[in-house]
Amino acid sequence: MAEAPKIELFIKASDDGEGVGNCPFCQRLFMILWLKGVNFTLTTVDMKRAPEVLKDLAPGSQPPFLIYNGDVHTDTNKIEEFLEETLAPPQYPKLCCRYKESNRAGDDIFHKFSAYIKNPNPGLNDMLEKKFLRSLMKLDQYLVTPLPNELDKNPEATVSTRQYLDGDSLSLADCNLLPKLHIVKVVCKKYRDFAIPTELQGLTKYLEKAYQRDEFSCTCPKDSEILLAYHSVAKYLNK
Repeated sequence: MAEAPKIELFIKASDDGEGVGNCPFCQRLFMILWLKGVNFTLTTVDMKRAPEVLKDLAPGSQPPFLIYNGDVHTDTNKIEEFLEETLAPPQYPKLCCRYKESNRAGDDIFHKFSAYIKNPNPGLNDMLEKKFLRSLMKLDQYLVTPLPNELDKNPEATVSTRQYLDGDSLSLADCNLLPKLHIVKVVCKKYRDFAIPTELQGLTKYLEKAYQRDEFSCTCPKDSEILLAYHSVAKYLNK
């Protein structure tokens, strides 16, 4: 049997320098390694006091970055591709999506959320909220629409019964989207008293299922970390 790889993931530290900081890219890779079932070391990097050794390892880089058997990898997308190719079946589970549409589901939400949450002008709020809500509705529609393999099993199906974006297993697409949806949920509640409508049943069920998984819920930063990160960019509406 091949020797187990030596893997160390460096992620952004929380404000106190000890816990997990707010960084959806860091959480994405944290989730991928957990789902792969491989042993790895997690190191939090306090960016206010970044040790010299980290500057030597990945000069000019922000977390996340990865050391795999002594080689440093710094680009999140390339790290994801590398892990999927290197930690492959039969020893490790495949996480890539069966359907390419799953990779794009929800890809406009974070952009619409940012415009919505950074706007201080009450006159623009309704318009920005509607655009943001439409992006959530589009994701909800994808989640409730049966995938081709579901229709193969039941051609009469009108509503999907799957748990996640691409099926009943968490995929790379979920590792990308869920950390962003968690930020959206926390920040919108604080600054706009906005919650994802329960009428969006596909999205509601998706998040409920996801929060039941340790790979997601245990890799989330604390709400206070997210709100601290958005303190200087999110705007309350001017009265």
